[in-house]
Amino acid sequence: MTYQAEVVIVGAGIAGGSLATALARGGKSVLLLDKSVEHKDIVRGELLVPWGVEEATKLGVLDVLLDAGGHCIPISVPYGEGIPADVARTRTLDLGKLIPGVAGPLTFGHPRMCQALDDAAEAAGAVVLRGISDLKVEAGHPPTLSFSVGGQYHIVKPRLVVGADGRGSGVARQAGLRPTTDPVHHLMAGLLVDEAPGWPENEFSIGTEGDFRFYVLPQGGGRVRLYLCYRLDQSTRFSGVDKESKFLEAFRFSSLPQSDLFVSAKPSGPCHGYPNADSWIDMPVAPGIILIGDAAGHNDPTIGQGLALAFRDARLVTEAVLGSKDWTPHTFEPYADERRERMKRLRFAAKQVSILTAEFTDEARRRRQRVFGRMAADPNLRVFMLPALKGPYGVPDHVFDQAAWDHLFS
Repeated sequence: MTYQAEVVIVGAGIAGGSLATALARGGKSVLLLDKSVEHKDIVRGELLVPWGVEEATKLGVLDVLLDAGGHCIPISVPYGEGIPADVARTRTLDLGKLIPGVAGPLTFGHPRMCQALDDAAEAAGAVVLRGISDLKVEAGHPPTLSFSVGGQYHIVKPRLVVGADGRGSGVARQAGLRPTTDPVHHLMAGLLVDEAPGWPENEFSIGTEGDFRFYVLPQGGGRVRLYLCYRLDQSTRFSGVDKESKFLEAFRFSSLPQSDLFVSAKPSGPCHGYPNADSWIDMPVAPGIILIGDAAGHNDPTIGQGLALAFRDARLVTEAVLGSKDWTPHTFEPYADERRERMKRLRFAAKQVSILTAEFTDEARRRRQRVFGRMAADPNLRVFMLPALKGPYGVPDHVFDQAAWDHLFS
């Protein structure tokens, strides 16, 4: 069989699946390729922050997420060191009030949501091929793409190749698009657990205690995704055959009510760690090729922007493709320019939040006590923590000014 398509998308994850769905619904012929035979839990982002929910809505795929079990968690309770639990509850935020029409953040199982988007793309007319190998991409007008699947070798000359193949993108590498990466500040690890039914299913919590920053993100039905940030010099802290039990034991936090629920919970996936550092490609465009999602660069996962970035990328590229007959690099320059500024803002925000919340010295603890005490006394100062929730353009520009953060920290 010879495959033909106007657009070939490499990578059937969140970014690739949502773009394939939107383009196929828009009448374009789409071929969606992925090297994996099935989506597996390898600890990817599973929190879609409010501005990302808005992006998914604009893209027209929110229904796919909700139908596949997307779980709304509008209530944020800031448990953490030095804050009694009853005091933390007085500082509860209802994130359903941040952005009109958005009920709050969503959580979901990453593999299940990838599959749901792939199924939606296929239902809209896209061709989805899994288990491909020997992928080769050559930029040009048109670009050339070749791959093997099912023992057969294929060559395709689409109008556009989209690299949505994640970190270490093969499409980016073959197109000569090299990322810049910030120094690593800290490490992060995640684990999915079941049998934690006592935690309120509409509430999440992110806080710092001791030498950890913890995340509790319920997915419904007693299933919870847990994350921990920890020091760079503790790279082996969650290694070995018993790494899951080490991870759960670390969740014994005095500031976190019912933390024993997680210590005794049942692991439902792998425990996997990764660095926090930002990585980005300033111009993710080459002749006949464009990058989206993590392939084009990712934000520090400390502030949970990966899924929101993917949906915005998919929306902007969809609008460019459907709005133009001329798919040259010039067509995608507005996308590249906007993404560059977006990543710059979020990179700055993530750096400040990492300094504030994911450093574990005595001075860092005193700094947190000062800053969070000021925010409790003056709710207007909470705006400094809102880029992650309202997006890089949803807050005043001074939030991205170093002098303003220096004053907040001082």
